[in-house]
Amino acid sequence: MSMDSTSLCSSTGPGPNEDPVAANAQPASETDLAMFEDSPIHGTGGFAKAAIAKGTRILEYVGEKISKAESLRRCEANNAYIFTLNDEQDLDGDVAWNPARFINHSCAPNCEAEKDEDRIWIVAARDIEAGEEITFNYGYDLEAYEDYPCQCGSPQCVGYMVAEEFFEHVLRRKAAQRAL
Repeated sequence: MSMDSTSLCSSTGPGPNEDPVAANAQPASETDLAMFEDSPIHGTGGFAKAAIAKGTRILEYVGEKISKAESLRRCEANNAYIFTLNDEQDLDGDVAWNPARFINHSCAPNCEAEKDEDRIWIVAARDIEAGEEITFNYGYDLEAYEDYPCQCGSPQCVGYMVAEEFFEHVLRRKAAQRAL
């Protein structure tokens, strides 16, 4: 299952055989606007270093461009860091030089993954306070959604990491199961 967005090409990160330090990659612990540390949602998360205004590009989601066939193979191997790039390629963000891979899912996210030509940016969907965890909705579909429980803790949490378009379906199904 892949995170679905519209596009990104990783022309800014090192290639799979390059040294990230030699390619001037930012360390995974910090970027200009975000720092990465333990998260109450899950594992490591991204947090705003200072107040971030709505519409701000916080960081680019970078990675390795791969074919659709390779993407399918990696998805079947449970790689959850793949974005749709275009009709021929996807982007695998499971690389050391991609700190955006640590941004957690939320059912009430403060960011969105946005396409700009051949790049994917994590963009503030609303004003974000300093110290607030940076989140976006991973946009998973309903295929095996019960395998992806959500731990965002938001009052709007539907319990699973699904795209907002599927919230009502998931909530109806949960209500029907409780009624049994």
